[in-house]
Amino acid sequence: MSTPAAVVPLTIQDAEALVSAARQTAEAAGVPVSVTVLDAGGHLLAFRRDDLAVLISGETSTRKAYTALQLNAPTADLVDLVKPDGPFHSLPTALDRPLLFIAGGLPVHREGRLIGAMGVGGGSPEQDHGFASTAVEALA
Repeated sequence: MSTPAAVVPLTIQDAEALVSAARQTAEAAGVPVSVTVLDAGGHLLAFRRDDLAVLISGETSTRKAYTALQLNAPTADLVDLVKPDGPFHSLPTALDRPLLFIAGGLPVHREGRLIGAMGVGGGSPEQDHGFASTAVEALA
């Protein structure tokens, strides 16, 4: 029986690169944001809220990252699943830790393995998803 090769975990340098890339893209679009990066265990690696970002964006970016991590899926792909007629309509209230099914959260993979997640809040859901996507693509 072979042991799978170890995958390098998400590092603080990776987390800072994700925050920087997301913020640069958001700044270029004129959107103040908050960005959260979590490791594979759900622990905070990096967080940044722009001075002009709405205060709630700090909470939404963190919840988006947590949701993407727990479900290993972009939050944009989960929105329809939790609507009243969706198969997971009770999921947002089923757990002690609140999930958030709004676009802007993405899992982060390395060599096909989940190593963390990031969330962006402050723009429209589509903007937040785009800022996060740009950052994750830049890390790869």
